[in-house]
Amino acid sequence: MYLAMNRFIVAQDNAAAFEELWLNRESRLNEMDGFRAFHMLKGPETEGKILYASHTVWESEAHFLEWTRSQQFRDAHAKAGQKRKLHEGAPVFEGFTSIQSVAATPA
Repeated sequence: MYLAMNRFIVAQDNAAAFEELWLNRESRLNEMDGFRAFHMLKGPETEGKILYASHTVWESEAHFLEWTRSQQFRDAHAKAGQKRKLHEGAPVFEGFTSIQSVAATPA
């Protein structure tokens, strides 16, 4: 399993617009082999800024890399520079390869 994350710092004044942008976008992730799950996470607020993280789970790093080279990726990110920038700086990417997974035991 491979987890790809992007962290965003968003000013409180931009939080509603940032969330709306993510909630209403067409990602096309579900068209990709190896895609398992996506979560947009809202973290703590500090000094008027909120931490968000996009969290995508892939079967492998190779599947994630294929996504980054795909037409679906280009389509999903085509309008990224056309809208008002709602976060500070560039997103911070972090990629993780799973070394252990523990799942809930069915009752």
